[in-house]
Amino acid sequence: MKLKRTHRCGELRKAHVGEKVVVSGWVNNWREHAGPFFIDLRDRYGVIQLVFSPTDEALYEKARKLRAESVIAVSGSVRARADEAINSNIETGEVEIHAEDLEVFNISKTPPFEINEFNNASEDVRLKYRYLDLRRKPLRDALILRSQVAQLTRSYFSRHDFVEIETPFLTKSTPEGARDFLVPSRLHHGQFYALPQSPQTYKQILMMAGFDRYFQIVKCFRDEDLRKDRQPEFTQIDVEMSFVDETDVMSFVEGFIVELFKEVLGAEISGPFPRMTYQESMDRFGSDKPDTRFGLELTDITAGFGSTEFKVFRSVHGKKGYIGALVAQEASGYSRKQIDNLNQFVISLGAKGVAHLKFKDGEFDGGISKFMGDAEKAYMIENLGLKEEALVLVIANESAEAAKNLLGHLRNKLAEDLELIDDSVNHLHWTIDFPMLEYSEEDQRYVARHHPFTSPRDEDRDMLETEPENILARAYDLVWNGNELAGGSIRIHERELQQRVFNALNISPEEAQSKFGFLLESFEYGAPPHGGIAFGFDRMIMLLARAASIRDVIAFPKTASAVGLMEKSPSLTADEQLKELGITVIKS
Repeated sequence: MKLKRTHRCGELRKAHVGEKVVVSGWVNNWREHAGPFFIDLRDRYGVIQLVFSPTDEALYEKARKLRAESVIAVSGSVRARADEAINSNIETGEVEIHAEDLEVFNISKTPPFEINEFNNASEDVRLKYRYLDLRRKPLRDALILRSQVAQLTRSYFSRHDFVEIETPFLTKSTPEGARDFLVPSRLHHGQFYALPQSPQTYKQILMMAGFDRYFQIVKCFRDEDLRKDRQPEFTQIDVEMSFVDETDVMSFVEGFIVELFKEVLGAEISGPFPRMTYQESMDRFGSDKPDTRFGLELTDITAGFGSTEFKVFRSVHGKKGYIGALVAQEASGYSRKQIDNLNQFVISLGAKGVAHLKFKDGEFDGGISKFMGDAEKAYMIENLGLKEEALVLVIANESAEAAKNLLGHLRNKLAEDLELIDDSVNHLHWTIDFPMLEYSEEDQRYVARHHPFTSPRDEDRDMLETEPENILARAYDLVWNGNELAGGSIRIHERELQQRVFNALNISPEEAQSKFGFLLESFEYGAPPHGGIAFGFDRMIMLLARAASIRDVIAFPKTASAVGLMEKSPSLTADEQLKELGITVIKS
């Protein structure tokens, strides 16, 4: 290397005029005029314009052979641009480098897509050539933001006496929720490690060990069907504390979020954040992570249809189901086509559809209004507070939770379509008092909504054997503008209570001992009360960066089908290696 960098491309300013400098980077673009030849050179810090004069014929011709993404170093003098040539779109736009020497490190082939802020290349192409995609500013900025948040996280928790401790990746398979990724053991044929879905049991063990404040930025693994915000390997901020209750954990996390938002977003927020029970959240918004930046709240109108002639609603009422309504004044002028689009949206979620009617001048019109008697109409006017023109959307279902969920999705779509959301504000709140268990028709048993180590409320313990469906958990989720930012709980620290919860989940003492024996045994050697929380780190960065997908904030993500297109993984393994592991692959 003949020319060694003295300055970064993005740092040169008028104060550097007259200096001799060396810059290195990638050819961002080039322009040839009648006279000088111009190259915009790019590194991760910015762009600087290089000028090659035809008076130095050899250097000029050498520069003209360069094309986009070639890697070079250039030495020269910094000069001020003429006033009419100043480029206000870049930070170095007042200066340029008049080239005196050029070293070419690597000539690039024509890239499969342009390296710019906006391009139309498919995601598959961008993932295949990820090293090129990462040169683009949005992705580069997202990874720099990711690093910034990681450093801020370590600083905050370390300043508050948390110890950063690594937990194992090769661990025991204890499937709860998604499938485990299994790793075969060469030394112990037929036995497997599992990659952790979460360090849950390890962080609880650390509490038994006396580390009363632990944190970790940790990789987790889940073998599950993917969506745009899911990856088979993902990162979370893991936190655990001893001798705390819910308020202690939530208050500490609020301090972290206040600092994070100030440093990263420049947003001044303050705690304590509002708290909303799961039941209130579902009743008002149809979601346990509602976006509270706009209204459009749900209204239960079931009681008004006990004796209606409208058979569909009367049937739902008779089966103790739920009839709920959304009132959208902003959609009062919706056309038939727009209403049909809403209906198709609800059907795409698995529902039969959404009923509608319009309110204007004290009367209902269109949709299901012809099936409603005067009593039902009067009930709706009063209970929905109808005074101005509005579109009323109604969903009825024998399952109240299903109906509310559908209305919650419809609420979000309306808010987006009607542009009711103010992106400049930040609403944060806690959702608390979740149901601890839910019945799985597929498994024919109760399953944990959070995980099986979540403690029930003290006043609900006596219902474990009699009314498990009515138990509320000591769990809490942090919600930011309709997105779950973090979730946690106070854990069980008594073996007897843990076994009772396992019994409710139809996990026998023998199975519990096999899967979680080490944790249960630790409860018998002095287990402190403890609780914690975990942040979805990738999702947090996605939201902070306003990215469309977590794949845009992870350096080397997998596709939606869990494939690494750049390195071509997963891949076949040589027969010799399989034999060494004692594995035979059965072709399907």
